[in-house]
Amino acid sequence: MVGMGGAAVLRAAVLRQLAPLRAFDAPPARAATPYAVVGEPVLAAIDAAGVSGRGGTIVIAGEDEGEAPERLRRLLAGVEAAMEAMPADLGTGGWRLASVRLARSRIAGQGRRWTGMSEFAVRLYRLNG
Repeated sequence: MVGMGGAAVLRAAVLRQLAPLRAFDAPPARAATPYAVVGEPVLAAIDAAGVSGRGGTIVIAGEDEGEAPERLRRLLAGVEAAMEAMPADLGTGGWRLASVRLARSRIAGQGRRWTGMSEFAVRLYRLNG
């Protein structure tokens, strides 16, 4: 894992952080709702002298079933709180989280199926050398 790029390190750290909320790395084949799925980060290089930097977004999607999206609202609120509490040290390869903030969030439903998403703007860096 030492050679992991920033996107892989970020995604692994987010999965660890959200594990208590039943977050998966792909939609589960058999899991009770509600649950969250961590998407692939979309990052661009924002390097500087002596620093490898990445900036972009990561989306966490939630799924639920029921009459109203109340459980999904609670799940997404938990995701937002957990993301705000992310530790700076991402745990692998020297990558550190510089910032994370909620960029947008929404819930949509069709019938008894509810889908939500929270998109976070992130910046991370690693000192070179």
